[in-house]
Amino acid sequence: QVQLVESGGGLVQPGGSLRLSCAASGFTFSDYDIRWFRQAPGKEREFVGRISGSGGSTAYANSIKGRFTISRDNAKNTAYLQMDRLKPEDTAVYYCNSILGLRSYWGQWTQVTVSS
Repeated sequence: QVQLVESGGGLVQPGGSLRLSCAASGFTFSDYDIRWFRQAPGKEREFVGRISGSGGSTAYANSIKGRFTISRDNAKNTAYLQMDRLKPEDTAVYYCNSILGLRSYWGQWTQVTVSS
């Protein structure tokens, strides 16, 4: 059974940092890309970035480029989203995602709130 479980969200002040984790199970983790998305209140879900199965390739949305970094530890079946220099507009629920064959799997989300 494929599972993705996010953790690490919380409340942080503007300019602060958080690291989100996405723990995976039920599939060969290193064979698949992991994507991060977010959805702010009243807005559509937005692509944040992705990392290849090996971790050798990453891509980011322009809105977060230079502030967020995606990494993974395939020995721990876990991907990470390091978020630095956070802004109030980064407030959203954050999801990790992986596409296995024809099926897309999502985690349950973790809330990130950036506020003073």
